[in-house]
Amino acid sequence: MRAFKESMLELITKTSTTLPADVRRAIAAALEQEEPGTRAAQALAIIATNVDMACETEGPICQDTGMPTFEIKVPVGVNQIVLKQQILEAIAEATRLGKLRPNSVDSLTGKNSGTNLGPGTPIIHFEQWENEEEIEVRLILKGGGCENQNAQYSLPCELPHLGRADRNLDGVRKCILHAIWQAQGQGCSAGAVGVCIGGDRASGYHHAKLQLFRPLDDVNPDPDLARLEEYILKAANTLNIGTMGFGGRVTLIGCKIGALNRLPASFFVSVAYDCWAFRRLGVVLDARTGEITRWLYRDERPQPLARAEGVPLTGREIAIRAPLSEEDVRRLNVGDVVLVQGEVFTGRDAVHAHLMTHEPPVDLRGAILYHCGPVALREDGRWRITAAGPTTSMREEPYQGEIIRRYGVRAVIGKGGMGPKTLAAMKDCGAVYLNAIGGAAQYYARCIEEVLGVHLLEFGIPEAMWHLRVKDFPAIVTMDAHGNSLHEDVERASAILLERLAEPVF
Repeated sequence: MRAFKESMLELITKTSTTLPADVRRAIAAALEQEEPGTRAAQALAIIATNVDMACETEGPICQDTGMPTFEIKVPVGVNQIVLKQQILEAIAEATRLGKLRPNSVDSLTGKNSGTNLGPGTPIIHFEQWENEEEIEVRLILKGGGCENQNAQYSLPCELPHLGRADRNLDGVRKCILHAIWQAQGQGCSAGAVGVCIGGDRASGYHHAKLQLFRPLDDVNPDPDLARLEEYILKAANTLNIGTMGFGGRVTLIGCKIGALNRLPASFFVSVAYDCWAFRRLGVVLDARTGEITRWLYRDERPQPLARAEGVPLTGREIAIRAPLSEEDVRRLNVGDVVLVQGEVFTGRDAVHAHLMTHEPPVDLRGAILYHCGPVALREDGRWRITAAGPTTSMREEPYQGEIIRRYGVRAVIGKGGMGPKTLAAMKDCGAVYLNAIGGAAQYYARCIEEVLGVHLLEFGIPEAMWHLRVKDFPAIVTMDAHGNSLHEDVERASAILLERLAEPVF
């Protein structure tokens, strides 16, 4: 099949850079529902602008281009070994072109392959079908932030705020609600969930992920599951978690549920959480040539989502520039919108672990540390950042407080908030947490004026420490130097609302 590899490269590129039509409709509906001027509305405005930018430039919607997962149906007799090899070649080429971030890391050594290839990467599932004329390939790119919010429950169990979940549909209901609640803003809400009732631990997660290939606006053919899907979508949006966990009317944009038979001794409920950057497309190919004959999920002429060019500013935004003093930081309060100017350093998992036993390669006194693993391309001897949204900050909770205390970091940019150790260090030392909008990789890349340098590149592009100059980089203070945390407030308030859903429904 002469055209199969090129078709796969086009599928990968479009999946990384273009949201499917059903997801675009869901985001457009969320924009209509949120009250103008709220933090959630501002976050959605950035999201909409980012989606438009990614579509216009064919750049990654989110810098975390996820784990590529292919679901492929082929006629009997098609050589799957050849198809797999061509998919691997297309993945490597898409990575070289900057459509995918190099994400495949050796679990023992931490070494990044640089190509997105390695044991288990990408994930490819083949299935034979009786159609002799066509091959169907569906692809989902599910990032690490939302993947970390997956959950699996074994019924019966006790759930915080919801009580006992029994081995029935109402117990399933409680598990799904709990999974959505505990994700808060760490999975880049407003998100979607795929759910599997039953199976074993492995098949349950796989089947839950398969549910995410269903269009958000379809109707489950099983009437009981259709009713549960409708209920979950409505109930989740009463929790006031909202976009990015800022509070708001839209927490969930889709719920899709399937079921598998199980062993009598096991009753698993598996929940696959996906973020608003719900990257999922498919193609149907001519089985003889590998050429694309039609697209699945795709809007051929997507209309702009953003209501205006750029993000509406109020004039009350506060400009901050490193090096920051303690006095600068203590003037800031939860809810303030800041525009970051000047120099920032990126640092995520490998950098934080490194700094616990090594001195930093730069002076971090008064610095702004950005939890970000960008997509970076080297062109004509210079680095260019093509996607640069925030990663989930909670992974750095074991390290962040100590790094603030030890090195004098004054501001941390990330998404989803951090925990009590970090909050205590911020209060003691004078530092703040700035919540950027998860997934808005193109929007934030436009705020980067220059790459001033890169350190610890041996960790791989996502994990290196990038030295950047930014301009008008917007973020919201969600943890301040006075001991206040918006994330704690939203979690506490949403828990009270969750408790109201404890009574049986099904």
